[in-house]
Amino acid sequence: MDLKEQIKNSLSELIDASKIKAGQILLVGCSTSEVCGFKIGSHSAEDVGFELAKTAYDILKERGIYLAAQCCEHLNRAVVISKEAVSKYRLDEVNVVPWLKGGGSFATATYKILGDDAAVVETVKADAGLDIGAVMIGMRLKEVAVPVRLQNNKIGEATVSGARVRPKFIGGERAKYNDDLK
Repeated sequence: MDLKEQIKNSLSELIDASKIKAGQILLVGCSTSEVCGFKIGSHSAEDVGFELAKTAYDILKERGIYLAAQCCEHLNRAVVISKEAVSKYRLDEVNVVPWLKGGGSFATATYKILGDDAAVVETVKADAGLDIGAVMIGMRLKEVAVPVRLQNNKIGEATVSGARVRPKFIGGERAKYNDDLK
């Protein structure tokens, strides 16, 4: 199975499990080094980053979901996202342009794909996330993040995990909860 098919399957499974809707944000963190079978951060692969980012972008755009791409630790895990989402969610844009060795392949590709609509923010609180290669996306998800065990849990050589979010339970033992939000 090729990389496009693998990310398509993982994203489709996550979208279904998380019940994410049009207008919400799905964060992807991706180590192309891990996808290619190397240690995270050691072998950035521009072509792999572009292939995965373009496939993810196309799938999410078709569903009206914003793609947020987490940069590597060299940019303090800043996030590439559309200016439209920045405006809608009142995010604070920062001045940095990711590149292969400072931002990572996936985030750099996403920035290029978004073109004139590209922006970078320091933080975002996404509604779901796909972690490709253990890049630690949890800090960029809304509270409360819930792991999603994916059957499609490999992209290349990288382990893939998913996450969805749910509202906090409050009120204690006398509270009643909406089962649709669990």
